[in-house]
Amino acid sequence: MSLAMKMIVGLGNPGSEYADTRHNIGFEVVDALSEWFGIKVKKRKFEARIGETEFEGKKLILVKPWKYMNRSGQAVATAAGFYKLPIPDLLVVTDDMALESGRIRIRAKGSAGGHNGLKDIIEKLGTEDFARLRVGIGQATESEAYDYVLSKVPAEQKEPIDSAIERARDAVICWLRNGIEATMNEYNKTVDE
Repeated sequence: MSLAMKMIVGLGNPGSEYADTRHNIGFEVVDALSEWFGIKVKKRKFEARIGETEFEGKKLILVKPWKYMNRSGQAVATAAGFYKLPIPDLLVVTDDMALESGRIRIRAKGSAGGHNGLKDIIEKLGTEDFARLRVGIGQATESEAYDYVLSKVPAEQKEPIDSAIERARDAVICWLRNGIEATMNEYNKTVDE
């Protein structure tokens, strides 16, 4: 009998020049998870970096697509197809300018909301019906958005981002244990509620 399976995909851009940028927060959440689970996300497969482990009777696959953000979809679709992953067992973690810095929001499904990484995944999977965990990075005007998401987080703004990465990691673990509804109920409220 094969184990139930869950896949967590963190979105970002490959390369050291993008490390610690707002757009790479999905990678940072996967890194926090890999540390928590004590595994490496290094295996090169599906144009991505992959790490695998077992957690509470489930096979767990952590994925960082190794393509630019707006071309993440093929790596996700290929990995999901290879593992014959049911779409409800996929969770994508990404940055979000519509959320204030430090907030997180998890949903069972939804549109791309203007996010090019999510847009490409939706297009390649042919569905919006996968869970996504959005981590707030704060807002910028449309003309400043490109530079804003690809800039490194200034020291004075690191604390809310770092705490959001920890909350996002904890939300993923809650999703693995308790499912999407319980995780939405627990993590979609504001921190001070």
